[in-house]
Amino acid sequence: MRSQQTSTTWPRLISAVKQDPLIEQRVEDILAQMSLEEKVGQMIQPEIRYVTPQDIKDFHIGSVLNGGGSVPNGNRFAKAADWIAMADSFYHASMDDSDGKVAVPVIWGTDAVHGVGNLVGATLFPHNIALGAANNPELIKKIGEITAREIAVTGLDWDFSPTVAVVRDDRWGRTYESYSEDPAVVRTYAGKMVEGLQGDASTTAFLDEYHVIATAKHFLGDGGTVNGIDRGDNKDDEAVLRDIHAAGYMSAIEAGVQTVMASFNSWHGERMHGHRYLLTEVLKNQMGFDGFVVGDWNGHGFIKGASVLDCPHAINAGLDMFMVPDPEWKTLFNNTLDQIKTGVIPLSRADDAVRRILRVKLRAGLFERGAPSTRPLAGKDELLGAPEHRAVARQAVRESLVLLKNKNNLLPLSPSLKILVAGDGADNISKQTGGWSVTWQGTGNTMADFPGATTLLMGMNEAVERGGGKILYSPDGSYTEKPDVAIVVFGEDPYAEMQGDVQNLLYKPANNHDRELLKKLKAAGIPVVSLFITGRPLWVNQELNHSDAFMVIWQPGTEGGGVADVIFTTAEGKIQHDVKGRLTFSWPKRPDQGPLNLGDEHYDPLFPYGYGLRYGEPDNLGDDLPEDGMAVQETTHILEIFNRRPMTPWHIELEGGKNDRAVMNGNIAQVSTLTATVVDRDVQEDARRVVWNGSGTGLIALSTENRQVLIDYLNEQGVLEFDIKVDKAPTADVILRIGCGSSCNSDLPITDKINAIAHTGWRRLTVDLACFPDVGSNFGLVLPPEEFFHLVLEPFTLVTDGEMDISFANIRLVKHAATGRSIRFE
Repeated sequence: MRSQQTSTTWPRLISAVKQDPLIEQRVEDILAQMSLEEKVGQMIQPEIRYVTPQDIKDFHIGSVLNGGGSVPNGNRFAKAADWIAMADSFYHASMDDSDGKVAVPVIWGTDAVHGVGNLVGATLFPHNIALGAANNPELIKKIGEITAREIAVTGLDWDFSPTVAVVRDDRWGRTYESYSEDPAVVRTYAGKMVEGLQGDASTTAFLDEYHVIATAKHFLGDGGTVNGIDRGDNKDDEAVLRDIHAAGYMSAIEAGVQTVMASFNSWHGERMHGHRYLLTEVLKNQMGFDGFVVGDWNGHGFIKGASVLDCPHAINAGLDMFMVPDPEWKTLFNNTLDQIKTGVIPLSRADDAVRRILRVKLRAGLFERGAPSTRPLAGKDELLGAPEHRAVARQAVRESLVLLKNKNNLLPLSPSLKILVAGDGADNISKQTGGWSVTWQGTGNTMADFPGATTLLMGMNEAVERGGGKILYSPDGSYTEKPDVAIVVFGEDPYAEMQGDVQNLLYKPANNHDRELLKKLKAAGIPVVSLFITGRPLWVNQELNHSDAFMVIWQPGTEGGGVADVIFTTAEGKIQHDVKGRLTFSWPKRPDQGPLNLGDEHYDPLFPYGYGLRYGEPDNLGDDLPEDGMAVQETTHILEIFNRRPMTPWHIELEGGKNDRAVMNGNIAQVSTLTATVVDRDVQEDARRVVWNGSGTGLIALSTENRQVLIDYLNEQGVLEFDIKVDKAPTADVILRIGCGSSCNSDLPITDKINAIAHTGWRRLTVDLACFPDVGSNFGLVLPPEEFFHLVLEPFTLVTDGEMDISFANIRLVKHAATGRSIRFE
């Protein structure tokens, strides 16, 4: 465990929310009346799919959440009334004191990260990366206020927002959730968003019935993991952690944020959910945060020595509330109760956690506010997507647009022209809104999921119709009547965490249609305006070269009309709205140029931090940017992964049932549930023997820190083959796994094959890669193989819960060896 002594000084922050002696006394009075069971209940937060009002009453549950895409009764079209009915049922259960227990109101948290994304009909704003480009902190405050009001319509109390990550490697799939690579921007914005959501702490508006509790997340360092891998390891030194990654927490705490969410990532190998130094010594003791720390989705289960249902480590480290979206959460309740009774968790630590939770609930007035249905905004459907809310979202779209190229001042366009609109993003609300929009990953949505929304095409139609021109809409860019100009809308498809991670910053369209369309239009002498949908900086040199104007429109949300407001003049030819956006992320000159951040020693971007043209400004970009970019790596017929030793870039890693890990750098490596040793097969030390002891889940993997693109081996009838000797048959199921990170695994059961070759000496096992299923996770992620094989970190993993004794050698991928979908041995 890290020493509490440090040479890095963290600031003592002064929150705008002062401790109220009357509230503090009430906290102590309530705490004194609570049984230990009631205290533990306050520390447990189940997911609405796995908890009932009776559970709330019986277990004194203090909080619930709904995950991305999780809605009342499983109905994605649930109305505000449905949310309120469920909120009421939980509230009344929590306030039922007929058993003689203390009535403590339950609190419900939701991920409204760019508006109330789970609620059909709500206003969805541009994602944070776009808001950063707008450079308008007061607009951020307005967005917070509107989000709070629309949350309040549903009767909920708490928003898991803002994300205050300072992203330093844009390959991370959550880059769009960050305002900037510059900590100063994040610090400026974080406090304003907290003020918008919670209300100004210096006024009576603070946490009134028109505001909700805010959450600064994810503490700490999530934007700085090695290679931008989600839930990975941040290896920055402590000064960088403070000066860059903690910047948003400084202003959030000063603005009075009441909750902080712990992060999935680790810092120098120690998981944040169990990091006592950072959660307790730094956040609470040094920085003075007096609200409570909530976990992230089963994040405590990644701590060494812990599991999702047994984790005293997190509470002892400073976590105050478990987020446990697991059907068996009652086991965690009972384990935590026993651990407090036996002193594994000191009673003083449990009391501190509950004291913090009660303090926040009292500050929010929840004890006096009454049932959700009785509150002033409850059920006011007219506030969801209200015109005044959509107007602010449309303003945010206008101010966030960044113009990277404008040859011969092509933009803004006259609305009197004959305009071809093409590309798969022009009339695609799913692409336009991005992740965290009705569904967690933002995929599979249609206009039925966004009543009242305006697609980009709808906004352009409106502007051109008003100006007397004509829109020719053709997604594939075909036309019979030559247009005066073409607008092509294309870019990234929606994604969220894990699925959004990429290996490099090369823009990879689903096919080359975008690029070919731009070339074709330009070759026909048609001026081309490119509108690029993206959640991060990308290498788009080819697209830039074949565009006369190129505008980054990010993921604009539901109010696509804001783009038309900027790209078209009035009918009289006057600019309606100039381009205001400026890059708050540096854009790469090469697709492998990362991390790339302002202040780097050899800073050499294509578009530097702060870049963005206004209308009429000179544009010297030209059409001759290098297009060679990143050579596509030619994959070999055979990819050796282990041949007498792990081949570069792979290494052998063990993980035990207590989340204890070891890298095998010598002749032996051991964790709680398995041991690996070097053995001889044909020559000295050319194989590895692995013995599982049956005390819990254990795995051995060939792993790397750098994502590998192995799609060629899937597409070209590839197989995973390895030599294996089974000296003790498994006593439990065996999984052969290919992995792309935490909770991102494609698992293939092979128990029958392992049993069949037990005690038969060395055998070669060949597995057609097509056998591996779509990736599933406890988030409900579905990642098809054609995407998964772009992100591989562990091409070979063996997992079992039982006892087993095997040896392996000669692991490799081989093309053109598959027979279909079979697993066979010889």
